Amino acid sequence: MPEMIAVYDAAGREIGAEDRAVVYTEGLWHASAGVLVRSLDGTRVYVHRRTDTKSVFAGMHDCLAGGVLDPGESPGDAAVRELSEELGIHLSPTDPRPIPLITSSWDGEWAGSPMRCHLFAYEIRSDGPFTHQPTEVADAWWWTDAELRTHLSDPTWPFVPDTRTLIPHLLH
Repeated sequence: MPEMIAVYDAAGREIGAEDRAVVYTEGLWHASAGVLVRSLDGTRVYVHRRTDTKSVFAGMHDCLAGGVLDPGESPGDAAVRELSEELGIHLSPTDPRPIPLITSSWDGEWAGSPMRCHLFAYEIRSDGPFTHQPTEVADAWWWTDAELRTHLSDPTWPFVPDTRTLIPHLLH
C-alpha cells in the first residue's frame, strides 16, 4: 500500500504528493519536521538510535524526533504528531507548542541516491515519561550538549546526516 507524503519544490513550496518509496528512489524534494527534546532544566538532550528496519538512516543516531510531512500538513503539526508517535509525548491543545529553531534545506545523498529535504527543527522541554514507538526507536538516553558534541566530532559515528548539518543551531 503506498504511503503518500508531501512533495515540495526546491524553494520549499508544497507542490503535490507522492508515494514515499518514489520520493526516496527519485530524490524528490520533500519536508520533515524534527523536535529536539531538552530536559526541563535545559542541561540534557534526548538522543536516540533509529531501528535497523527504518527505510532511511537505519540504525543511525539522532537527537530529533521527527519525520516527513503528510500532504497538506504544516511543519508545526508534523512536529506535534511525531512527538506523539515516536516518543509518546502527547500535547494537549493547551500545552505549549514546540518552539521553532531553524529551517534549512539538505540536498544530500543516501544509499547512492539523491536525498533532498526541507528541514524544520523545533525544541520542547520535557523530562518524560517517554513511550518509544518500537518500529522507530531502538534505544534512547540523555546526554549533555558536550557529550553529544564529543560523539559528533567523530565523522564516522553513525549520526543522521541531515540533522548533523543542523547541530550548530541546535546545541548550546
